[in-house]
Amino acid sequence: MTSLLTYTFKSLPSTSKWALRFSLRPLSSSSQLQAAAAVQTKSKKTLAKPNIRNIVVVDGVRIPFLQSGTSYKELMPHDLARAALLGLLHRTSVPKDVVDYLVFGTVIQEVKTSNVAREAALGAGFSDKTPAHTVTMACISSNQAMTTGVSLIASGQFDVVVAGGVELMSDIPIRHSRKMRKMMLDLNKAKTLGQRLSLISKFRLNFLSPELPAVAEFSTSETMGHSADRLAAAFAVSRSEQDEYALRSHSLAKKAQDEGLLSDVVPFKVPGKDTVTQDNGIRPSSLEQMAKLKPAFIKPYGTVTAANSSFLTDGASAVLIMAEEKALAMGYKPKAYLRDFTYVSQDPKDQLLLGPTYATPKVLEKAGLTMNDIDAFEFHEAFSGQILANLKAMDSDWFAQNYMGRKAKVGSPPLEKFNNWGGSLSLGHPFGATGCRLVMTAANRLRKEGGQYGLVAACAAGGQVLIHIYDESYEKYKKYVVKN
Repeated sequence: MTSLLTYTFKSLPSTSKWALRFSLRPLSSSSQLQAAAAVQTKSKKTLAKPNIRNIVVVDGVRIPFLQSGTSYKELMPHDLARAALLGLLHRTSVPKDVVDYLVFGTVIQEVKTSNVAREAALGAGFSDKTPAHTVTMACISSNQAMTTGVSLIASGQFDVVVAGGVELMSDIPIRHSRKMRKMMLDLNKAKTLGQRLSLISKFRLNFLSPELPAVAEFSTSETMGHSADRLAAAFAVSRSEQDEYALRSHSLAKKAQDEGLLSDVVPFKVPGKDTVTQDNGIRPSSLEQMAKLKPAFIKPYGTVTAANSSFLTDGASAVLIMAEEKALAMGYKPKAYLRDFTYVSQDPKDQLLLGPTYATPKVLEKAGLTMNDIDAFEFHEAFSGQILANLKAMDSDWFAQNYMGRKAKVGSPPLEKFNNWGGSLSLGHPFGATGCRLVMTAANRLRKEGGQYGLVAACAAGGQVLIHIYDESYEKYKKYVVKN
């Protein structure tokens, strides 16, 4: 889709063939903007496979997701991860010595705790004999942590794995410039006063310029927001359409929060401060107020703004994953069964955020399902434009045939099944922790709404994406005693 996505807003007239092909579908006049009514429980086939271990999500939690620079700003990442682990232990009452392994995802690593999984585990009271490691895969880091745990269980290595993720954007590592770092290292090696003075004489004031963490793709030097702007232009997603979707996300999140549906959130007593009990980024506004904001990336023609983008967030999450036989023997009733997952990668320049379009048909075919079989869709909302562009691409035969090599479109998820309790635009997006939040929201929605199959999708930097399919088939296990 290189040619399609190289247009900027200035050079893309509203009557372009792309705008005509991907015609706008107004959201404000649709009942899909409203919270979905509970779906009727349906009896469907099981996706269990013969001679393959069933792997279940017992439960999962997250501490409240907060805007960066607020209540968590004095903490370190392992503090947040430890809080999530303690919340999971309290929620499930799982004995620490039963856990075989821990995996956590994170993106911007704190250099003092590069293996944050291990530090958080020790801080939460797990045995020093329990191994733990940390993974990174941009915004799908905790998804990678979960599928790593799934693979360890599926292979028979372990029975019980805790997976999670953490991000602390309030205190990101800022380095000295490379010239300053080199001079400091050389000074450390200097053996004589003369050598030290010679090195110091080479110092220049510009050595003091700090080096901030990159917010752009290393391979393309383009920020994700800029990519989202171009993607929205290519698929003729208007500014008003993006604002309407963002308002939908915040409105549904506020409704879910008020009704107590966000049950994965556990309170966190911040040292020296009050106990935090809920996400603080949910802010339903009005389309009139949102329209006043200026473009954030492509100026002055862009349509991506602070109001229709996810915000920098601090948070942590954790889930308990078990082999089915282990969970049932311990008296747990699984919240969901992980049935299939897949990762795909696309061109990081022009298809950075289109991964869900490519991955969804692949995982559905693996599972033997169609879009109509899915009861709960949970897609990561990096930007409104990214979500709406993917929905249009998924609903386009032309795109499927010309860019995906498929005979027909997979179909767009119906909005009445889509992110019904809000999403990353409203709940927040701690890069390393969002994946677990998506999975638990899907699992909890399936149980609340009476559905069976849930599909989770998340795009990430580098043009990568993860898709899970979950099966909420717990009815036959009601005879087992549920812990807590």
